[in-house]
Amino acid sequence: MPPLSSRIARLAYSGLLRGLLPAYLLKLWWRGRHEPLYRHAVGERLGHYADDEAPQHGWVWVHAVSLGETRAAATLVEALRAQQPGMRLLLTHGTATGREAGAALLRPGDEQVWLPYDTPGVVQRFFRRFHPRVGLLMETEIWPNLLLGARAQGVPMVLVNARLSQKSLRQGQRLDAVLRPAVESLSLALAQTEEDARRLREAGAREVRVCGNLKFDMNPAPALLARGRAWRAAARRPVVLAASTREGEEPALLAAWREALDAAALPQAPRLVLVPRHPQRFDEVAQAVRAAGFTLARRSDWGEGPPADESDVWLGDSMGEMPAWYAAADVALLGGSFAPLGGQNLIEAAACGCPVLMGPHTFNFAQAAELSLAAGASLRCRGWSDAVAEALALCAARRGQADAMRGAALEFARAHRGAAERMAQAIHALLKG
Repeated sequence: MPPLSSRIARLAYSGLLRGLLPAYLLKLWWRGRHEPLYRHAVGERLGHYADDEAPQHGWVWVHAVSLGETRAAATLVEALRAQQPGMRLLLTHGTATGREAGAALLRPGDEQVWLPYDTPGVVQRFFRRFHPRVGLLMETEIWPNLLLGARAQGVPMVLVNARLSQKSLRQGQRLDAVLRPAVESLSLALAQTEEDARRLREAGAREVRVCGNLKFDMNPAPALLARGRAWRAAARRPVVLAASTREGEEPALLAAWREALDAAALPQAPRLVLVPRHPQRFDEVAQAVRAAGFTLARRSDWGEGPPADESDVWLGDSMGEMPAWYAAADVALLGGSFAPLGGQNLIEAAACGCPVLMGPHTFNFAQAAELSLAAGASLRCRGWSDAVAEALALCAARRGQADAMRGAALEFARAHRGAAERMAQAIHALLKG
């Protein structure tokens, strides 16, 4: 039994979540203005399901909160199906983008629902309805009541593709009385790196193995790569991609872009492409581009082919096309890395053969960033101005270096594959045991 301090902390945590439930539901409804899927099957988040079927057993349950985790989970699901041909998949998500992408992973007999809200009653209803053989949580999804509820039901839980930055470890230690019992209840943690494994053990994980990063096993769709190359040809000039930008980054980037273009006096400026990380910000970013004095073309207005105009900026306001944008770009600027936000995944860029310029803040993907630098697939820059200057140089005077980085990126991505097979084997052994 957990110590008294942990039980009191968990009661306080559960009481806080119950009190916040109205605000949580209001937030879902508010986000549903722009992403209607947030208003779909809201009852599932509270453990209420549309059908009245009897409880079902034998699921392999995978929780992938959002788009990136869902796409990485696809490689693991494929490896698990190869080992267990009759596997029934239960797929849960927290975001609309994750659920939309996850639908493509389903086969007849599989099911997809929202992750239950993390209060004891909701979690109990979830486990009464579904009785998984095993639960697989992607990357950082530690939910105290969910994990302790799984333990009470005898469901082994595995944290797969697990990562934990030093910053997240410090933050978690402030809530140690709530989080440590949950982490200790994991049957297994399959970490991306040795550093992640060390921090997970420090956080309380009992059994940890290093398997690598599932995102190296993701193969960009050939159709998307071909689409991106067609966009690049239609642009008729170099393309610089700002990938997965976050709130507050675009104005600083646009100011640096304007300053660099004025100073360089290029006969033909490269095309700037902005792809915000969160779809609810598409309109906001479009307004920022126009406010900065640039002309704009939006992907959502194109149809099948890119516009034939001479707009300064393209806005990638679509979903699921990031490989196409990487294929279209001469170089990518890594969003989230120029402010202390931890950066974004650069492995997908490497798999598409796109050189990356990143800022100083990549703690969410520290090892991948360092390996990419060592392989010659990326460069680190001090800030937006530095990155924009580097991008313009790689598009013009240093094209040979850009070509070398492109080849290095592809080799870097190929060299680190195999995590899906290693994780699938570890999960299969756990189930057999």
